Amino acid sequence: MSAMPESQNDVRAQMMDVLSRQRRAHIAAGEVSVETRIDRLERAIDVLKKNGAKFCEAMAADFGHRSIDQSMLTDVNGSIGPLQHAKKNVRKWMRAERRSVMFPLNLLGGKGVVEYQPLGVIGCISPWNFPVNLTFSPLAGIFAAGNRTMIKPSEFTPATSELMKELLEGAFDIEEVAVFTGGPDVGSAFSGLPFDHLLFTGATSIAKHVMRAASENLVPVTLELGGKSPVVIGRSADMTLTAQNVMAGKTMNAGQICLAPDYVFVPDEKADEFIAAAKASVAKMYPDIKDNPDYTSIVNERHFERITGYIEDAKSKGANVVEINPANEDFAQQQHHRIPPTLIVDPTDDMRVMQEEIFGPVLPVKRYKEVDETIDYINDHARPLGLYYFGQDSSEEHKVLTHTTSGGVTINDVIMHVAQEDLPFGGVGPSGMGSYHGYDGFKTFSHAKAIYRQSKTVSKLAAAMRPPYKKRSS
Repeated sequence: MSAMPESQNDVRAQMMDVLSRQRRAHIAAGEVSVETRIDRLERAIDVLKKNGAKFCEAMAADFGHRSIDQSMLTDVNGSIGPLQHAKKNVRKWMRAERRSVMFPLNLLGGKGVVEYQPLGVIGCISPWNFPVNLTFSPLAGIFAAGNRTMIKPSEFTPATSELMKELLEGAFDIEEVAVFTGGPDVGSAFSGLPFDHLLFTGATSIAKHVMRAASENLVPVTLELGGKSPVVIGRSADMTLTAQNVMAGKTMNAGQICLAPDYVFVPDEKADEFIAAAKASVAKMYPDIKDNPDYTSIVNERHFERITGYIEDAKSKGANVVEINPANEDFAQQQHHRIPPTLIVDPTDDMRVMQEEIFGPVLPVKRYKEVDETIDYINDHARPLGLYYFGQDSSEEHKVLTHTTSGGVTINDVIMHVAQEDLPFGGVGPSGMGSYHGYDGFKTFSHAKAIYRQSKTVSKLAAAMRPPYKKRSS
């Protein structure tokens, strides 16, 4: 293995020093009281409540333009909710769970419990698309479980990352929370630290490197990734309402969402109706787009070129490309990197838009004759983070859900299962590993310690079962 560059060695040494300090402080503190956990949750909530506007401005600067109202909804208020949920429930989550004891020990006084013990120091690598939410929301489970944390936010949103560093380190001692900003060198060194658990949210391609680095220290990982989340529209669906919900999810954050609908299956005879309804729904939400404060820009030029490349590739391979541009604006010259919502009708599998996660406001629309075709297609591809079914046919809904595997499901809407704190959020296979949110997050960031308490009665009776096994001769 080649030597690590001096600067990377220095960065790793700094991070190792903080990790050691946090671990020593955690051990020295002993049992983490419910009051300490609630105090940490309250301080995180306070950071968001006092600085929501600053966070929204920083995200707008990082994206070129990002809807302030959307940022307040998804990143600020969307993080306060999980933290408050944890604060409300942490006393209940911390209680030891009684477990049954095998017969006949249960009749003789033996007792079994599971106690949830803090793991120690949790590493958190957060992404750029929802930089505040995907940093602060995990803190709900991390703090509720009694842990300390080290955070590596994305270098693609530098203003937001620096603001988070300043505000979090102002509200927490470095032995509770530490934030490390920087590029891939910092991220690489960070992912190789011997944490007690590592949470990574980001691309599947990067997750392979993170998991490989974590394996050097046998660090358990939770990976929240992405993939191509499909939408199956049944013949019983209300097409107007369906198109409204699909396009609202696809245009939020300009489609830069790990759970964004990535392609749509629509019955052959209803495709034109869906396309018309999609156009109408976008026109209602965004009568104009180019300078609309509600419509978010693509985060940077590299991603802008990647997404426009998908569109050009589809055009060159014969797809019917439908740009939804209600005001007929010219996007060739613009201040930001906005892309109008675009439908790729009847895509073929050789198109890049069907091979890679889109992460932008582009939506392939595939026709089908029988719902079994959609199930076969989904099962022939990597398991997605989300799956969406629209319709009122309960038997068809059951078939789609039981014959496919995905991280989570929303029925008659998209994305919304991620906002339910009592549901675990996570992927499966290439879309992720492990889950968190609510009680499931508390358990992910805790060690479930099994404790069996022996009774005197059993101890005395057990003497008859100990060596010597053969009777001694008189």
